[in-house]
Amino acid sequence: MLSQKTRYALRALLHLVEKGGERPIQISEIAAEQRVPRKYLELIMLDLKRAGLVSSQRGPGGGYTLARTPAEISFADVIRIMDGPIALVPCASLNFYARCGDCHDEASCAIRKVMARVREDAVRVLGGTSLADAAAIEIAA
Repeated sequence: MLSQKTRYALRALLHLVEKGGERPIQISEIAAEQRVPRKYLELIMLDLKRAGLVSSQRGPGGGYTLARTPAEISFADVIRIMDGPIALVPCASLNFYARCGDCHDEASCAIRKVMARVREDAVRVLGGTSLADAAAIEIAA
């Protein structure tokens, strides 16, 4: 399940896409229009900035802009930055692998095999869905 933090991050990023990158968007605007607590959004935007997804500009005309094009930022990128692994169990993760402490035989574990298939499908969908794709879905709705 996506955390509230990740959902807020996706909403903030989609807000930046919607505004078209014409000017930096102030955090107060994003918070108000997306109904995200401002203080929490500040922490989220710092995480996104550290990860290179957004850039910020200080001052009266300042705010946030995307650091990459919307087509270059996938849902999988955002989820991994905010929540970590996409896999539901650590032994099925490619980027955050860890052996399950109670596993008797990882090679034959049915749970691991099914969760690896779930991870593959999730990565295919989330990695193949960019902010540009999601913005197009919102416009069409």
